[in-house]
Amino acid sequence: MQVGLFTNFNLIAPFGVRSMANFVYLVPLFPLIGFLINGLLWKKMPKSLGGIIGSLAILASFVVSLGIFFEVRTASFQGPLIVNMFEFIHSGKLLIPFAFQVDALSSLFLLIITGIGFLIHVYSTSYMGHDDGMVKYFAYLNLFVFSMLLLVLGANYLIMFIGWEGVGLCSYLLIGFWFKNRDYTNAAKKAFVMNRIGDLGFLVGMLLILFNYGTLSYQDFFGQLHAGSASASSSCMFNWIAFCLFIGAMGKSAQIPLHTWLPDAMAGPTPVSALIHAATMVTAGIYMIARSNALYDLAPVALSIVAAVGLATALLGATIALYQNDIKKVLAYSTLSQLGFMFLALGVGAYTTGVFHVMTHAFFKALLFLGAGSVIHAMGGEQDIRFMGGLRKKLPVTYITFLIGVLAISGFPFTSGFVSKDEILLAVYEYNKIYFAIAAFVAILTAIYMFRLLMLVFMGGFRGTHDQEHHLHESPAAITIPLVILAILSLAGGWIQLPHLFGGHDYLNQFLAGAKIPAIVHEGPNVATRELTLLVATCVGLLIIFIATRKLFAVSQFEGKYTGFKNVLANKWYIDELYNSVVVNPIAAMSRMMEKFVEKSGIDGIVNGVGKTVKWGGDRLRLLQSGQVGFYIFIMVLGMIILFALSFFWIK
Repeated sequence: MQVGLFTNFNLIAPFGVRSMANFVYLVPLFPLIGFLINGLLWKKMPKSLGGIIGSLAILASFVVSLGIFFEVRTASFQGPLIVNMFEFIHSGKLLIPFAFQVDALSSLFLLIITGIGFLIHVYSTSYMGHDDGMVKYFAYLNLFVFSMLLLVLGANYLIMFIGWEGVGLCSYLLIGFWFKNRDYTNAAKKAFVMNRIGDLGFLVGMLLILFNYGTLSYQDFFGQLHAGSASASSSCMFNWIAFCLFIGAMGKSAQIPLHTWLPDAMAGPTPVSALIHAATMVTAGIYMIARSNALYDLAPVALSIVAAVGLATALLGATIALYQNDIKKVLAYSTLSQLGFMFLALGVGAYTTGVFHVMTHAFFKALLFLGAGSVIHAMGGEQDIRFMGGLRKKLPVTYITFLIGVLAISGFPFTSGFVSKDEILLAVYEYNKIYFAIAAFVAILTAIYMFRLLMLVFMGGFRGTHDQEHHLHESPAAITIPLVILAILSLAGGWIQLPHLFGGHDYLNQFLAGAKIPAIVHEGPNVATRELTLLVATCVGLLIIFIATRKLFAVSQFEGKYTGFKNVLANKWYIDELYNSVVVNPIAAMSRMMEKFVEKSGIDGIVNGVGKTVKWGGDRLRLLQSGQVGFYIFIMVLGMIILFALSFFWIK
């Protein structure tokens, strides 16, 4: 169903249809207004007012998103609903409207983005309260959320791409927010460049769709896919398009080999890390593939690549997280690993399961990052876990909520993480037993490095300085209240998809069916046995890990020094060093050579040579000005003779 909103810029149309979904344009509009107000007045506006405006803008979007979500859930909703704003591109037969698509998938992501985003904004009012650029920071946050909302609401790939690029720009601005630190600006540039590499693949995929199908609209494109024949040539084209789109997803969602920017993104303020890693930027790739499931179902080669890359990324991230000493770096590589799980789910065809893990991951990863921010706030900016320990007594609320986040990501029974990981592992088991074994091993590693982090930060004795210990205190309410809300969601957020064995129903599968997102429904006695086996294995495994971790990592005498293979993991498999050796250093050397031989010796040499030649000639010609009148008369007569001679030959 389509609704024209701004037909000739007429604002009366939406009021003729009494539907909350027709007001979907308000969802991105509120953050855009917040960005404009804070962005234009950031030098004059009080910091507290900037935080209030930025937070209220996201709250207003959340309220509208909530209304849309409940409307989409009703049986009377005829989706997807396309809300046409205006003609964006109209050239010949090509028509690309600026349009929004409202259905189950977009409405779910609206809730995740605006809900988690609002909590992060509230948290930031306290966390960034001391910063002189706080109003500008909230302007960037609002623009970030606006771009992400545009990405998930777009009814065609072009509008998605505009939001896609906007998110990349905002990540650059926020990662390098403290731009006086050269390392932070380098991290921002690294994120920007790595994302541009992936974006090129996305752009090529869009051009292939436009060239072969004459449209970028989801409905038109997917309709042609369903109506077309699956010939060998068309199957090859499907795989190429799907693979190009996946390259874009690899960059934005940090999959191997375009993953190295994500850990460096920790240079930004901690709330930014939570926003990027939990609710917005890194989930864009998962959303794009889930939205394009009709294409990927016809591209088995590309889909198998998605699964393999996702599994490899999950394993890589988990192994590196084991021996990181920066509290935010541990969580960053944890995000890398969990994103791999999501792509693995998509690659085995369990699209709903992948989206479900996006939702649960948004809860517990936002909780963990904001909990880490509370710890850093209490420690006066210290992020190195070697100087922490014993914080559970000084930070009780932070400790309890962080513990809940650790349990959820580790897959503790009946937490949100357990339910979504259980779904992924079951889907992978049915797809490939080897993949299942590797995925289960990664799940074990996840519990190990997260319990390690919990114990090194909150257990044992304090390992920091006396001044740090003296200033330890629980964070203010603006920080702890979002932690409590996220802790509740991390515990209960997975119950909407609780397995049938435990009395649950596949509510999310049924809901996303309205957006034509296929799901793998696990039924039958064999599945029940596997679910029960996973439950028992999880309980036993977590108990062993909890007991062993304290001794395994020597919590009380932790120094964070590693040798041998542990040092390889601590140095991230030396992948950054490899990239520097293979890519960065040769390009830098080539640029220096080009500067020396092409720019200085070539271009500058030519320009300077012309100047020197003119100067040399001028120096010689000026000698003719001797000041002797007889010489001047001689030259004049000689010139006249030459002119007469030339005229004679010309006339003849």
